[in-house]
Amino acid sequence: MKPSVKRLLLYLLPIPVLFLSLWVGPSRMFGWEDVISHLWKVPPGAEQGDAGQQMVHTILWDIRLPRILLGFLIGGALSVSGCALQAMFRNPLVCPYILGLSSGAAFGAAVSIAVGSSFLQLFSFGFGILAVGTSYILARSRKTVSIVSLILSGVVVSGLFTALLTIVQYWVDPFKLQTIVHWTMGNLHTAGWGKLRSAGPPILAGTGILLLYRFRLNVIALGDDHCRSVGLHPEVEKFRLLVPATLAASASVAVAGVIGLVGLLVPHLVRMMIGPDNRSLVPASFCFGGTYLVLVDDLARSLASVEIPIGVFTNLIGGPFLIYLLRKERVGWQI
Repeated sequence: MKPSVKRLLLYLLPIPVLFLSLWVGPSRMFGWEDVISHLWKVPPGAEQGDAGQQMVHTILWDIRLPRILLGFLIGGALSVSGCALQAMFRNPLVCPYILGLSSGAAFGAAVSIAVGSSFLQLFSFGFGILAVGTSYILARSRKTVSIVSLILSGVVVSGLFTALLTIVQYWVDPFKLQTIVHWTMGNLHTAGWGKLRSAGPPILAGTGILLLYRFRLNVIALGDDHCRSVGLHPEVEKFRLLVPATLAASASVAVAGVIGLVGLLVPHLVRMMIGPDNRSLVPASFCFGGTYLVLVDDLARSLASVEIPIGVFTNLIGGPFLIYLLRKERVGWQI
């Protein structure tokens, strides 16, 4: 299959998945025929006289639709963030989870919940970029960043913020503790139009900047010397891309908790399908990552009578994939 056809299929994949996800849910009070009838006869937002139709309308447009859209944005944001970080640090094993961004953002959000602050996303973003910056500074030696050093630094920073998060959980009152613990599992069960309105702008802003400057990722991925040879300052360019990548990922963590390994799994899968060119890889990762998380969320809310946290599924899928990458004979970086 031609690469152009693969890219087109990846760009169009979200349309049927998002539409069919409206039919997926634990509710047994109505079936497929009721949904089809409602979508065919009743436009969204119309007043309903029948109580059954009103229930279908509420479940579809006030519960399932915002959850699907939020899941798509979060999956796309984490995937694009992971794709950009892998190119910036020239490391195929880098993702927001490994660099400590998720742990830092989770700690910031937990602190915001504990003190009762309304600036949860600001706390999440601030500690997220602090975690990534710390990992990068610790790994930097003689103006170079070793792949092994970066991964080890990310593990250390992630462990540090995880310990701090545990301290917050130990000191906070039981009611807030329950919220923090359930939130750190990663879930979309509280998704609604309000969360979509609060998380949508920073996610779209971060991913939009990464999409706009995606062509520079190819130059950065070739190394600092190549970057300077074309008139770009590598450190400045990395900072310009690191901020929107952190913004998108931390905004996702702020509303959905820690959803691990999406930023690692999706870019590699897409890279295997269409190649390493970031001009196509970044938008394709956004489409595929959003679709992937929506499908995982469909499983989380339909496999059992009790909803399973979505972070459990992403770790179960991403963990074996990470082991596969580590056990390959050659895990390099090519662009």
